[in-house]
Amino acid sequence: MALVTVERARPHVSVITLNKPERLNSMSFGLVEALYGALAEVGGDNDCWVAVLTGAGRGFCSGLDLEDMGVAPGMEGLTRHRGGIRAMAYMSDVVPAMREIPQPLIAAINGPAYGGGMCLTLGCDIRLAAEAAVFCNAGIVNGLTGTELGVSYLLPRAVGTAQAAERIGLVSRVVPDGTVVDFALDMAARMCEELSPYGVQLTKQVLWANLKAASLRAAIDLENRNQLLAGHTGNLEEARAAFRDKRRPKYEE
Repeated sequence: MALVTVERARPHVSVITLNKPERLNSMSFGLVEALYGALAEVGGDNDCWVAVLTGAGRGFCSGLDLEDMGVAPGMEGLTRHRGGIRAMAYMSDVVPAMREIPQPLIAAINGPAYGGGMCLTLGCDIRLAAEAAVFCNAGIVNGLTGTELGVSYLLPRAVGTAQAAERIGLVSRVVPDGTVVDFALDMAARMCEELSPYGVQLTKQVLWANLKAASLRAAIDLENRNQLLAGHTGNLEEARAAFRDKRRPKYEE
């Protein structure tokens, strides 16, 4: 079964469907490779004027496939570090590839869009969401950073810096009088319990740095470097083990 399909749904309109519904269309290297192929097919189709990106089943895309991510193409003979940056670039460059096709690309977000899935929606020109659509940043809860696939460049430009965290503008949450300190302490405690401190620090650095990034490419290069740094902590392996064991991860860094 094809991991990504392309079909002509209406005259001059092609639909690209992420087609791994049993895993909420999670991003393995195989699926990303198929998405590159679909984008090339649609981009080269002169009879296609507009394209739609969606997910099969009840989800849009749940981000990185933690169970079976596969291997990026062209990794033969590379050392761990050289292979790591090659793999990061292959995964993240799919967003510029989405921007480079000549047709407007509409995200039809039919369900959860987590991590890299949320980033794919940002790579589209227009985003339409069903009521079941849910967005979240997944890398930061898996021991990595919250910046990947251009999100630190695209998200603040789409909704602003404050709304990147919530729906509203100037503040992230409004709470009753007399509770704000406790709410802040509870939030800080959850961050300490659930997230990698190294990943949180790198995320803050990249989000602020990339507000001044000269281009999407510059932003992605910084994201890739920091995601690779976080990847060498062992946090992702711990996140995958915790996912399999159905427990909360315990990050050492």
